[in-house]
Amino acid sequence: MADALQHLDETGVSPVSASARGSNQSGMRAYNERLVLTLIRQRGALPKAEIARMTGLSAQTVSVIMRALEADGFLAKGTPVRGKVGQPSVPMGLKADGAFFFGLKIGRRSLELILTDFEGAVIKRAQRMHKYPSPKNVLSFVNQSVAEMLLALPEEHRTRVAGLGIATPFRLWEWAKSLQVASSEMEAWRDHDIASVLSKFWDFPVFLQNDATAACGAELVFGVQDKPKDFLYFYIGFFVGGGLVLEGNLYPGRTGNAAALGSMPMRGKAQGRQLVDVASLCVLEQNMIADGGDADGLWLSCENWDVPSAILEDWLCAAATGLADAIQSATCLIDVECVLLDGWLPSDLRADLVRRVEAQVHAETVAGIEAPVVREGTIGPDARALGAASLPLSERFLVDRNAFLKG
Repeated sequence: MADALQHLDETGVSPVSASARGSNQSGMRAYNERLVLTLIRQRGALPKAEIARMTGLSAQTVSVIMRALEADGFLAKGTPVRGKVGQPSVPMGLKADGAFFFGLKIGRRSLELILTDFEGAVIKRAQRMHKYPSPKNVLSFVNQSVAEMLLALPEEHRTRVAGLGIATPFRLWEWAKSLQVASSEMEAWRDHDIASVLSKFWDFPVFLQNDATAACGAELVFGVQDKPKDFLYFYIGFFVGGGLVLEGNLYPGRTGNAAALGSMPMRGKAQGRQLVDVASLCVLEQNMIADGGDADGLWLSCENWDVPSAILEDWLCAAATGLADAIQSATCLIDVECVLLDGWLPSDLRADLVRRVEAQVHAETVAGIEAPVVREGTIGPDARALGAASLPLSERFLVDRNAFLKG
């Protein structure tokens, strides 16, 4: 098996890929089944009576749904809860091996593919560094990594792979200058539909979303479920980007690029520039290189950075000011209660940046506008890849967040 995987043809497909495919029994569930799965995902294991109360479905309907979901391997019984009158209450929770999802992050400096289980835990991971992404290299990396991950799964689990999601910057061909490569190197992306191409190699559906919007979706699906229904989201990667959640639902906008916060114009000393020019990690990379340092470590790991303190402090100050300006401007248009900041950052650095932004947002208030609370995101560096994996999960097993809120 390992030997076969070493011999890829020119398309990047392993000769064992076909044998790794399954019949894919994880199809889209009926609406009421997805309603129940959504509720359990957000609230944790619940007994049938509680699900009936929260959804407004009859007890009999809920019993039928729960039996079907258990029989199909999506739910499992928990420990009975005793101490009340009558029969003990039996909570039902998600079964980890009920379904599996691939999530691909196409980054300016790296590719990453993860395989998650039904609970959202990452069980397999592959990564490849690059100076810039090309369609050929992405295709080769994904097909080889998918084949290897499928073969590592027990055979009975391969049929439960429910899809591949892709989180990618849109309009990649426009970023050649920022990546410091010739425009011709990125031009191939202009007419290349990576989702359509990959769907020809695998028998599960393929979905695509803007990378920052996908990261916001990861926060919505897998993050701590104590957030307000409306919030603005920033993800700090090679370029800073964002996402918007309204009424508990991800709002991608007409083109899928809503809340393109990196494009927001700056004020003060940074006037004439955009947020992407002050709060992106590419700025930190450029400053390190200009100082004679090696910035590759920024992308190898997000927890083991070796950045000169003066360079890091300059970046933090500029990024905090830019983010605070962007938040104040956005709040004038959309009255969000909360702003979440996440990114490819060491955890202590992310916490420091959030403290700085929070202080500036509340120190420089805008007349007539109530400043939002600024909090850390709860996913971290995996947000884009997990957001990609959440695309097939959301499409096939979930309903919108407000569908069951009846009291």
